Amino acid sequence: MQINFPVQIRIVDEIAIITVDSPPVNALSAAVRDGLDQAMRSALDDPTVRGILLTCAGRTFIAGADISEFGKPLTGVALHDVLDRIEGSPKPVLAAIHGTALGGGLETALVCDYRVATPSARLGLPEVALGLLPGAGGTQRLPRLIGVEAALDMMVFGKPVSASRAQAMGLIDAIMPEDGLIDGAIAYLRERLDAPAIKIRDRTVAAPPALFDGFRQQHRRSFKGFRAPENIVKAVEAAVTLPFDEGMKRESDLFWELMHSRESAAQRYFFFAERLTAKVPDLPDDRPLPPTSRVGVIGAGTMGGGIAMNFLNAGIPVTIVEQEAAALTRGVDTIRRNYQATVDKGRLSVDQLNARMALLTPTLDLAALDDADLVIEAVFENMTLKQEIFARLDQVARPDAILATNTSFLDIDAMAGVTSRPERVVGLHFFSPANVMKLLEVVRGARTAPDVVARAMAIGRKIGKVAVLSRVCDGFIANRMMTPRMTAAQALLLEGPMPWDIDQVMMDYGFAMGPFAMLDLVGLDVIGWDAAASRSSSIVEILCEEGRWGQKKGAGYYEYDERRRPTPSPHVEQVIRDFATRAGHAQRSFTDAEIIARLLYPVVNEGARLLEEGIAIRASDVDVALIHGYGWPLFTGGPLFWADGVGLDRIADGLEAMGIAPAPLLRSLAASGQSLHDHVPAATPVAALA
Repeated sequence: MQINFPVQIRIVDEIAIITVDSPPVNALSAAVRDGLDQAMRSALDDPTVRGILLTCAGRTFIAGADISEFGKPLTGVALHDVLDRIEGSPKPVLAAIHGTALGGGLETALVCDYRVATPSARLGLPEVALGLLPGAGGTQRLPRLIGVEAALDMMVFGKPVSASRAQAMGLIDAIMPEDGLIDGAIAYLRERLDAPAIKIRDRTVAAPPALFDGFRQQHRRSFKGFRAPENIVKAVEAAVTLPFDEGMKRESDLFWELMHSRESAAQRYFFFAERLTAKVPDLPDDRPLPPTSRVGVIGAGTMGGGIAMNFLNAGIPVTIVEQEAAALTRGVDTIRRNYQATVDKGRLSVDQLNARMALLTPTLDLAALDDADLVIEAVFENMTLKQEIFARLDQVARPDAILATNTSFLDIDAMAGVTSRPERVVGLHFFSPANVMKLLEVVRGARTAPDVVARAMAIGRKIGKVAVLSRVCDGFIANRMMTPRMTAAQALLLEGPMPWDIDQVMMDYGFAMGPFAMLDLVGLDVIGWDAAASRSSSIVEILCEEGRWGQKKGAGYYEYDERRRPTPSPHVEQVIRDFATRAGHAQRSFTDAEIIARLLYPVVNEGARLLEEGIAIRASDVDVALIHGYGWPLFTGGPLFWADGVGLDRIADGLEAMGIAPAPLLRSLAASGQSLHDHVPAATPVAALA
């Protein structure tokens, strides 16, 4: 019997089997909620039905709410009403789970009397990733079922658990064979048709107040800037201290507080923005792509080794090339040590380590790359050297191979120009450490073929990166965007704030590290200082001349102890004061808001220029690149989302007050009341971005 298209019901020997069939992930859309409500009514009204089985067709159980409905007027039966009907059933209800039961899907399973799952199933409440909390009773039912500590871990960190882990913690009652879920679930339910079941809502849970305080204290650093974790803790506290219905009311209040917050809006925006990066307007989504079966990497240093690990992790053989045997040995040893560190932490087995290392072929012979589908150059940032390598690769690599460079700033078109196949050349800019950082900037040269762009984007996804497409310019998207922040920070030193003042404001904004601490970490001597030409013409030159190169020397902008813990340096403060006096700069105090404006408004301005020039496809791509590439705080949504909240007119006026010309696009959008996210490059079909 079909109740509603996405939901069917059939009766098999006193068991009503309700099946949700709403591809691709059986999300709890209005149609699904209506169908579930009608199916439950039908099963409850049928006197021949003694038990109810809830299951899903396709590749997964209910994988969550339909987030495309967020912010829109409610249509159909409310989810709470559907869940109340399931929970209030006098006939036992069992959820049979396969695939994933996430968010509202798991909350639906929690109102059932029993839960069984296949061995491969995963269950979780990941709403925290959207800046929200489980708003359909999850914060009240989960602690009552598995205890406070386990519930807090699942909801605050949002990581799904395996079926075996779920059974061990009491989240599910049994595990059924992969190919026998329905039959096993029916048999399990039949055995319990006459057994009384205690609803989860009727159970009690206890925990001392100190548990919650300790949890907050333990994770305060990771909670910083985010609202959802604290609201989840408050909701679970309500599960412990309040009757169920009052706890549900508290959960609802805390949920809507988050839903209306800027932080949650930013996280929900980022959720969609991250997925939108894969859509390139002139590349059809259904383009068939040849596989990338073998990769070559030139350079076994820090970047080359890290790049190679990405492909080894994905099961793709890698040939890594170096000029000297000692450098090659060091590179391979470093890769092995990195894997061994992961083994030591229990996140990789020895067999997995050996399997990945077996995929790696080290060599000193560039000609060994003749069978590679993709070759990535990862040598020192020197154009002459890179052009020499590309000219040699042009002779060695297969005609259809993709030739890629990992350059972070240099002109890819200049490298492509020394080959006979510029259409096969592309930038694959990994961020350091390359085996950890999620961002991959795919840089499209002036003559890069569309199929090469499509394959490069697909390769990024294959190795677990978030691929963002950029055109060619100095620094591409992320590095170009952040250069003005460093320039502004160094200029601001001469006007009053000290490095630690500026760093603290940036950390309070949400960055993990301020610009001067970052310089000390990287090394002041490697950011462009030329010892032979140094004339004490800047603060950086003075510090480098004094041997204050950063953490590695125990002193830079900060002083460092033996554990590399920083403290403000009176000596550096005096250097800055003296330099500012000689340069004729007046000193004054700055508010935090002024420091934020001075450092971040120029970043926004550069983002507007990237959009004007067509370097980035869309504003959301810029935000994704800065969040994944530079640790821009997620809860702000990225620089351009943040700018829209500040107000483009305010930013444009602020830039002019600093003596910086606002980008024409920034000023025009401000004048028309539009946002940076309203801008679509003229050459990009609007329909392609929908």
